[in-house]
Amino acid sequence: MWVTAIALLLAFASADNTPKIERISGSAGDVLEDDPVGKLKVYVYELPSKYNKKLLLKDPRCLTHMFAAEIFMHRFLLSSPVRTLNPEEADWFYTPIYPTCDLTPTGLPLPFKSPRMMRSAIQLISSNWPYWNRTEGADHFFVVPHDFGACFHYQEEKAIERGILPLLQRATLVQTFGQRNHVCLNEGSITIPPYAPPQKMQAHQIPPDTPRSIFVYFRGLFYDVNNDPEGGYYARGARAAVWENFKNNPLFDISTDHPTTYYEDMQRAIFCLCPLGWAPWSPRLVEAVVFGCIPVIIADDIVLPFADAIPWEEIGVFVAEEDVPKLDTILTSIPPEVILRKQRLLANPSMKRAMLFPQPAQPGDAFHQILNGLARKLPHDKSTYLKPGGKFLNWTSGPVGDLKPW
Repeated sequence: MWVTAIALLLAFASADNTPKIERISGSAGDVLEDDPVGKLKVYVYELPSKYNKKLLLKDPRCLTHMFAAEIFMHRFLLSSPVRTLNPEEADWFYTPIYPTCDLTPTGLPLPFKSPRMMRSAIQLISSNWPYWNRTEGADHFFVVPHDFGACFHYQEEKAIERGILPLLQRATLVQTFGQRNHVCLNEGSITIPPYAPPQKMQAHQIPPDTPRSIFVYFRGLFYDVNNDPEGGYYARGARAAVWENFKNNPLFDISTDHPTTYYEDMQRAIFCLCPLGWAPWSPRLVEAVVFGCIPVIIADDIVLPFADAIPWEEIGVFVAEEDVPKLDTILTSIPPEVILRKQRLLANPSMKRAMLFPQPAQPGDAFHQILNGLARKLPHDKSTYLKPGGKFLNWTSGPVGDLKPW
């Protein structure tokens, strides 16, 4: 039965290989095409290079990992038309710190020093400029693209135990992590895509009329033996369930291998699995959208990037973590006309641009979507500004290790 279903769906998807584009209608499309220029002004603090450029010089690998948005956002703002050199007219203040640019020899960014770096930078700006102190950061934003944002840990139970760094509680967090009703997501945070190298993906584009001959595609870890030897935490078991249920299913092209044809394969697939890992998100979400592969999002309560601009319900498929064993039934039951409409929406160039951090920047890209998010939070509420002598934040709260000098 499954072989017949896959044959019919693949034949349908390949019947007209010329990609059609569907206009993104309604409020999502309108927001996606907003122009933030003229709606806000951002002041960029000038910090000593030890907080940013020196870290990058020490390890250029930071430019290519999935947390690199913190670097490219800094570069973008330095030449952005929303930048102001007069802090008195600024709507927002940005502190350029690269806390994820601290890599292990194998290239993994570990967040453990990040709280100390953040505290040090905030002490610096609050001592040298008056703007932090009048709001305790409520008109400041920080890019914190760790697994669990400003909770600064890659394991969820440890991240929850830590909570958001106390000094960032009033700031707006621009972060890849997003999960509803979670201690690591502040109300008002701006959820962004992880970084995926635009030029690298562009170099692997294949002809748009190539048939989509793969039904379900996934490459990646199913178990993280090194960090979770007992298998109790990683992906909350969802990835393990994918492997255990579908490793021998002909509909599923899944493996731990990462072939050189990875990007090309995604462009030949109808569905691309985007399961949670340590955090709810991964770069596969960006890659799937860019390559027109319908993202199958397996991450309960995820808050998706730019959710007020991108119609995720219309372009993706959502599968509850507990329903992973029924993935084959769920996907083969989707009507061909629904699949086709999702593909037409994914073919819209504005959708792809919103997921990327290109250099140079382009209208409607992820940089602009972040600015759109900041502009929509203006004007600041009166509660943003403290009364004389007023205080909200406790500088000495948090784990003892975070209080050490950086």
